[in-house]
Amino acid sequence: MTHDARLYAPAAARNQEPILAVLKRCLPARGLVLEVASGSGEHIAYFAQGSGPDLIFQPSDPDASARASIDAWAASLGLRNVRPAMALDAAADVWPIRSADAVLCINMIHIAPWDAAAGLVRGAARVLTPGGLLYLYGPFRRDGRHAALSNEAFDEDLQAQNPAWGVRDLEAVAALAEAQRFAPPVIEAMPANNLSLTFRRL
Repeated sequence: MTHDARLYAPAAARNQEPILAVLKRCLPARGLVLEVASGSGEHIAYFAQGSGPDLIFQPSDPDASARASIDAWAASLGLRNVRPAMALDAAADVWPIRSADAVLCINMIHIAPWDAAAGLVRGAARVLTPGGLLYLYGPFRRDGRHAALSNEAFDEDLQAQNPAWGVRDLEAVAALAEAQRFAPPVIEAMPANNLSLTFRRL
């Protein structure tokens, strides 16, 4: 009996369809899509299945067990448009990839220090050419307010686990992006009081 390295994240199954619907409107038909913090790999496998063969996905995660899961998902589904997962730290000044047509990051910046969000935006600016896409998904505060009481409770729980974590202010994230020459985000409401933020590189 062989060991199955695949991990399962319940939230991935709940939100992957609405996220892909947004991405289908934004991603190019061909090119390279880098996902930062791919986690279990369920998202990138679903997106790759729903895309054409000329759109190549590059998953990444700093955690070795996550990378094993990502590769196992791709192998189990026979996905030829998903590259082997690479080790990537969003906050690092150098990423192990030189260029991409899009950078995706789903449900990361609230469960990582603010330095990771800042590093993510800086790194995306380095690898994206003008017109390239930076896509973020997750809960955000707007004008200092949570979208729902459940988001507020979630934020308190995150900060209890680690004071450096927490639901981020949309305006602060947009300011990070503006400083790195991204256009203002296109904001779309998503299920469970989450938001999609789509930034274009200027």
